[in-house]
Amino acid sequence: MIKRAIYEQIIKNLFKGKAIVITGPRQVGKTTLLQAIMKETESKVLYLNCDEPDIRPMLENASSTSLKALIGNNSLILIDEAQRVKNIGLTLKILVDNFKEIQIIATGSSALELANEINEPLTGRKREYHLYPFSTEELVASSSVLHETRLLEQRMIYGFYPDIVNSPAEAQANLLDLGNNYLYKDVLSLQDVRKPALLERLLVALALQIGNEISYNEIGQTIGTDNKTVDRYVELLEKCFVVFQLGGFSRNLRNEIKKGKKIYFYDNGIRNAIIKNFSPLSLRQDTGALWENFLVSERKKINHYANHYVNSYFWRTHQQQEIDLIEETGGKLYAWEFKWNEKAKVKIPASFLEAYPGSITGTVNRQNYMEFLNF
Repeated sequence: MIKRAIYEQIIKNLFKGKAIVITGPRQVGKTTLLQAIMKETESKVLYLNCDEPDIRPMLENASSTSLKALIGNNSLILIDEAQRVKNIGLTLKILVDNFKEIQIIATGSSALELANEINEPLTGRKREYHLYPFSTEELVASSSVLHETRLLEQRMIYGFYPDIVNSPAEAQANLLDLGNNYLYKDVLSLQDVRKPALLERLLVALALQIGNEISYNEIGQTIGTDNKTVDRYVELLEKCFVVFQLGGFSRNLRNEIKKGKKIYFYDNGIRNAIIKNFSPLSLRQDTGALWENFLVSERKKINHYANHYVNSYFWRTHQQQEIDLIEETGGKLYAWEFKWNEKAKVKIPASFLEAYPGSITGTVNRQNYMEFLNF
């Protein structure tokens, strides 16, 4: 088993009087993580899968009496896909407040519904963790830097979902199945999404524009809707861990783009499945975009797991000067340009260096990307 980065953090915080909430997309390994935690502890375990229709009523609008009967003599209660339970936040609050000797771990694949359910009832009563698809850091820890470096093209095309990494010969079929049957299940179940075909067109439009600044107006015109609908659907895709966005960095210069945004996919494989393109890099026109998506998403994972609190941006001026990624942390700016070809000439714009003296800058390519990911 590939050890997850948040595993030790969770183990250290068991039985300390707080519920543990683990979010992440479907098929990312949350249930496998729960199984690993079960093996680590000597506690008696009750596992409740809320995808099962007979489990949900046991937890909906439950009383302390009914919950006590459900718990029995178990001390570790695992509630999988908790977002499927109405009023799950109140149920978790009752469990935490009335049964001090037990540990609750709840997982959820939709941040939108789960956050709305638990945030207020569980204020001060929970620790939250997020699980991404495998990270380069996790895979290196289970093998080696050399092994992962050799598989770089595979990762850029097929991504990091556990089933894909563990069964590379079936990667293409598994990715298409993941996209069709699992990933958007939570998005499509939400009331705001009444037009699945429109969502599919939006995903294709976003997949074809990774690395580019986007306009909701232009996307709306392309797929046949208005910018407000695009905005709402993108927000839902973010809440269900399909995409995330970076805003434009602007502080000093008049010609900096202030309201721009770029959208990236959490996983390269999902992006390629959406456009149904698994061609090798030598035959692709979008290698630079894949490289950028790969690095931005991997950097997001490693900052999250290491508890590095950073603000992330891209930078661009109206004269098309640009920097791919800027991180603001500890009062300093870190700026990077991403180039797949290590021989490509790169120069950080002089206007940026003049406007933000003291910034730490660099270029990330195939030769040094492991250093960028903190190895």
